[in-house]
Amino acid sequence: MKVIIACMFILFVQLHSSAVAQTTGPISDERQVAIVIDDLGNNMKGTEEIISLPIPLTVAVMPFLPTTKKDAKLAHKNGHEVILHLPMEPIAGKKSWLGPGAITTDLSDEEIRKRVNDAIDDVPHAVGMNNHMGSKATADERVMRIILEVCKERELYYLDSKTTGKSVVATLAKELRVPYLENELFFDEQYTIKHILKQANLLMSRIDQDDEIIAIGHVGIAGEKTASVLKQYVPLVQQKADAVTLSELLIELETIPNFRGEN
Repeated sequence: MKVIIACMFILFVQLHSSAVAQTTGPISDERQVAIVIDDLGNNMKGTEEIISLPIPLTVAVMPFLPTTKKDAKLAHKNGHEVILHLPMEPIAGKKSWLGPGAITTDLSDEEIRKRVNDAIDDVPHAVGMNNHMGSKATADERVMRIILEVCKERELYYLDSKTTGKSVVATLAKELRVPYLENELFFDEQYTIKHILKQANLLMSRIDQDDEIIAIGHVGIAGEKTASVLKQYVPLVQQKADAVTLSELLIELETIPNFRGEN
């Protein structure tokens, strides 16, 4: 089986409620798509529409923001899987854009560990985490080792949003034996309906080629557009694949011998 591990403000999340379970089931039991939605927690545009989508999603919620707890609890209630969307330092941009509790490369080991634990505690129902921005932090071995050590201690998985090709997540996660996945496709890095439709069609074509796909979308500037496109594509996705949460995908992948190249 060809394994493609991908992640997102991508889009597909775990089913926990009967309301989601009653949606139309997919034809294929072999192909799986996990859709991740990033940036919840700050009353962003598209939040209500995303949480109302009739498929299991993985919802990434930022900590310490006005609607952090509200969004996490509502997503969980609606049958979606919740993860922490941890703000992390990018190569370009201002640190102030990251919001409270951000992980930056100038912090001490102790402060990084404290901030990661505090952020986990602030997001109800979180079972994993991914990086918000983070092109600089995810390439820093010292920073990521601490973050992944906390993931292991708190029994969380890590989704690498792949905002840089220099990420050290895969290497360290294998060493530390932390469950991890990687994003393959972003839906809405450009904020136009035309681009989001293009990416949705790309996802559909990849379903025909790959057994497992992770894609990321966002609430916020393009949130309502992303939600609208996803709503249109849900029936098409379900004809080709199971929409699953990251936990469900991870469990499936862990049953494949040496899929991470471990001895």
